[in-house]
Amino acid sequence: MKWLVSLVGAGLVMVTLRDLFHTLWHPTRHGGLSRLVMTGLWRLARRFRARRRVVGLVGPLAMVTVVGTWTVSIVLGWAIVYWPHMPGAFTFSPGSQAAQEPALLDSMYLSLVTVATLGLGDIAPGEGWLRVVSPLEALVGFALLTATVSWVLEIYPALTRRRVLAIRLALLRDSDPAPGQIDCTAGAVLLDSLVTEVVRVRIDFTQYAEAYYFHDGEDHSSLAATVGFASTLAQCGQTAERPEVRLAGDLLAGALEDLAAILDQRFLHTSGTPAEVFAAYAADHGRGRAEP
Repeated sequence: MKWLVSLVGAGLVMVTLRDLFHTLWHPTRHGGLSRLVMTGLWRLARRFRARRRVVGLVGPLAMVTVVGTWTVSIVLGWAIVYWPHMPGAFTFSPGSQAAQEPALLDSMYLSLVTVATLGLGDIAPGEGWLRVVSPLEALVGFALLTATVSWVLEIYPALTRRRVLAIRLALLRDSDPAPGQIDCTAGAVLLDSLVTEVVRVRIDFTQYAEAYYFHDGEDHSSLAATVGFASTLAQCGQTAERPEVRLAGDLLAGALEDLAAILDQRFLHTSGTPAEVFAAYAADHGRGRAEP
């Protein structure tokens, strides 16, 4: 029975590590704890029509909640591993009152101290296998801290790339370029550069799916508000007379279709056309529609 309880704790740790791995290093669209937390907070904020400032906090709060959930699960899982063997399989420092406490409380304390790599030493594993397991928890705690820092450092550059594309499209939309200004060599270069930026944002939505739940803001320069104008530019390029502009227009249209497919597969599930997907994306991010 003791080993069965310990196996339950080990299973909880493994499930948590699997979720961490698939969230940070091998993103998939098959859900997981982190995806459920972020989706739930986002839908809750949208359902109750929270104010823009509140919705804007969903992404950061979701990341904090996910990291906290990972930490609690790892601490609890290792505590369950220790629990059935407490206190007999452990040694206590002279004068320590820990052995007089409930076994579960001592197990939680030991797990928390170990995962935080504090190494207080008032409770130490005595049996051989525990002397191996306990340092492994410290390594996992260090890996969790490193992964959290890496996650933050990776997600914000992705958000910056999305914001840069959105502002650039907003500036182009406000300047209202004439067809003749697009049907030239400079127009081909412009469309080609937009292709690169759209592809980068598409990759970001694939690699950092949590970036979707960061609100761009309800102003006119969010990606949700401007992505429709990118489609207008692509159509303008596809009908141009210069072949290099038509090629760039086709590439931009293809990149936008790919972006729409990723948004639909992972987040929106409309099974619609790119225009319908972008409209759903705009609505989900507080816009009535993607502006053409």
